[in-house]
Amino acid sequence: MSEHRRILVVDDEARMRRFVRMNLELEGFLVLEASDGLEAIRKTREEMPDLVLLDVEMPKLDGFETLREIRRTSPVPVIMLTVRSEEDDLIRGLDLGADDYVTKPFSARELVSRVNALLRRVELSSPGDHSGRIDIDDRLSVDFDRREVLVDGKPVKLRPTEYRLLHHMVQNQGITLSHEQLLSKVWGPEYVDDNQLLRVYIAYLRQNIEPDPSNPRYIFNERGYGYRFADV
Repeated sequence: MSEHRRILVVDDEARMRRFVRMNLELEGFLVLEASDGLEAIRKTREEMPDLVLLDVEMPKLDGFETLREIRRTSPVPVIMLTVRSEEDDLIRGLDLGADDYVTKPFSARELVSRVNALLRRVELSSPGDHSGRIDIDDRLSVDFDRREVLVDGKPVKLRPTEYRLLHHMVQNQGITLSHEQLLSKVWGPEYVDDNQLLRVYIAYLRQNIEPDPSNPRYIFNERGYGYRFADV
């Protein structure tokens, strides 16, 4: 997984960059560094890394603004490094195009696991056990061959993770899947305790496919356990 993979580490603290570099290089990654947001934007364009680890709290240009600029020109996978754990900050990062986040302080093992898990997800060209088009009802259809979701006959653009989540739930229509099952299947076994991340992506998915996200037709919450896609 790590052979020849290039990771750009963006943090204004030299000690943190050294810590991350050392542990990623031990796993066989090639590591690039940037000490601020402007340097990160430039290196993303010029070096084309396979993944960016981006600190949120930096002077001059913070991680959110840096991510906004990166996303203007690059789809590179981005993991935010943050001391904040509030859901508003998580949602802001994901809305701007982050793929994942790690909250400081973190262990070397956690960081490497998250990097490997995200790279695995990116490599999956298709999540499919299913093929063809499934008409959920007269309003919602999913075409697994084209990786296309149609609402009222019009394509809806989903984030790749949203699509994988929908794909897995549709495959298991009528079955309540636990938080752990969904996190492990869609994100990887490293994420089985990250219920906050799952909750955010369920909300994204409802916003995109439900006629009324506050009164769902398709995705139901089984409180304290997981979620079920309606067998309609």
